Amino acid sequence: MSSQNGGDEDQNGDAPEAGLSERRAQLNRMLDDRRVEEEKAARKSQSNSSGYAQAMKLSSEFIAGVLVGAGIGWVADQWLGTTPLGLIVFLLLGFAAGVLNVLRSAGVVEQPGAKGTSKEDVHKNRPD
Repeated sequence: MSSQNGGDEDQNGDAPEAGLSERRAQLNRMLDDRRVEEEKAARKSQSNSSGYAQAMKLSSEFIAGVLVGAGIGWVADQWLGTTPLGLIVFLLLGFAAGVLNVLRSAGVVEQPGAKGTSKEDVHKNRPD
């Protein structure tokens, strides 16, 4: 009888373990789904804030270029006595410098002195 009771206990012991394993697997799936949703939300909020930061950086670089150009032009006009000419010329130069700074910050134009890959470099490194 003791061997039959032991056999019954093994069969009954497997059923709760199978149920626990199933519930654990279900819980792991739910946690994985929730973790994926939280990561998506974190990436979305991070991309929004980094987009605003990038926009502020680009606009401030443009405005700074224009203001510095206007300031230099005004000082040149006061010093040389060429009242509208210096302001106009340096304001246009400041505008061009602001646009160039924005393009460099956005990565459209390469920074001066940065090493780029020329056509010869590409051909040298290309496997034949």
